[in-house]
Amino acid sequence: MALTGIAIFKMLPKTNCKECGFPTCLAFAMALASGKAELAKCPYVSEEAKEQLAEASAPPIRPVKLGPKDAVKTIGGETVMFRHEKTFFNPTLIAGLLTTAMSDAEVSAKLDTFMKMQFERVGLNLRPEMFAIQDVDGDAGKFAALVKKVMEGSDALIMLCSDKPEILKAGAEVAKDRRPILYAATAANADAMGALAKELDLPLVAKADGYDALAELTTKLTGMGLKDLLLDSGARKLKQVFQDNIVFRRAALVPKFRPFGFPVVNCVAEMTNDPMLQTVYAATCIAKYGGIVVLSDLQPDSVFPLLLQRLNIYTDPQKPMIVTQGIYPLNNPDENSLIAVTTNFALTYFIVSGEIEGCKVPTWLLIKDTEGLSVMTAWAAGKFSGDDVGMFVKKSGITEKAKTRSLIIPGYAAAISGDLEEELPDWKILIGPREASHIPAFLKSL
Repeated sequence: MALTGIAIFKMLPKTNCKECGFPTCLAFAMALASGKAELAKCPYVSEEAKEQLAEASAPPIRPVKLGPKDAVKTIGGETVMFRHEKTFFNPTLIAGLLTTAMSDAEVSAKLDTFMKMQFERVGLNLRPEMFAIQDVDGDAGKFAALVKKVMEGSDALIMLCSDKPEILKAGAEVAKDRRPILYAATAANADAMGALAKELDLPLVAKADGYDALAELTTKLTGMGLKDLLLDSGARKLKQVFQDNIVFRRAALVPKFRPFGFPVVNCVAEMTNDPMLQTVYAATCIAKYGGIVVLSDLQPDSVFPLLLQRLNIYTDPQKPMIVTQGIYPLNNPDENSLIAVTTNFALTYFIVSGEIEGCKVPTWLLIKDTEGLSVMTAWAAGKFSGDDVGMFVKKSGITEKAKTRSLIIPGYAAAISGDLEEELPDWKILIGPREASHIPAFLKSL
């Protein structure tokens, strides 16, 4: 049974040091009891208290770690229903499907596509992470050979799919270095699957139709000593999958119903054969608590929008993405090259720099710290005013790198041009385009 805030408070050091981020130990204890804080934040809690508080401080949804030690991915571990309450931390993993019915050439092509499917966005490398490898003919040797091919041809995380423990064991022995997921334990094979997962110390998916049956199955598996479980409700209609994902999350968080306190697997590949619908279904599952979504095929036109959606959901809404203030040389500029300035909002920087690099015009791009605000927002907030930008240009060191005395400002900040001319009397202020897509033509015209 979870401990109350007062019970937790009695076990804390009561120093009120504030190092945990809370004003008092009592406030920290109350947050810990409600799942809004982590025990590790207290630097002075005793080992004895840690053991006693383990249950109270454990995340309501168990975090499950996958992959090799040097590249671990975590799913689950979330503590809230909505991201405005607290940031979501562990993004949904996007998986493709491989089966033993596929030819070597087809598998090789999919692996090659997977390894090349990497997108640069706001300074981050976005890509899918996993393959679900499915046995369709009951041949353990063939299954193990396919797993080996995936291991050698990619760095993908792996989920091994079969209803036969001996098949999964053959694949798991090949993929053991990446800590694969075993899929799936059902009421019919729970004893054998549970024993295999315990023997190999691997995560196991529990699959059953209906909430009662699934709760009974996970209770049985945890009773066998298994901790790293995942849930599959067996639903393959979007409405039911959507409902199940919400029920699992709410049950784990609100009444802290332990049998549903695990990440969820959504097999979108089994919901429809239409690639476009699969993308829509996957987007729904990413938005509503899916830990892993499995598509029948990973293609850039479907995966890229899913990666962007995932990035937006799992980015801290209270912490702007920023780049460091400074001078950024683009296209090997020299002392006679153009000079432009913009804000340090990451999306602004990467869009603007991308357009400049694409047009091949050598440019010095000055990035001013506006606390991660976009151009219009920074201007409205007084963080991108003529006086501030002028002072920044003077102190930036750009005059030591370039003889040019023309400064291009964003079109949306045209109102600062007058103040900027007063602050920089020896400079010519040029008002650039409002839209980034017009930057290449503007720069070439200069």
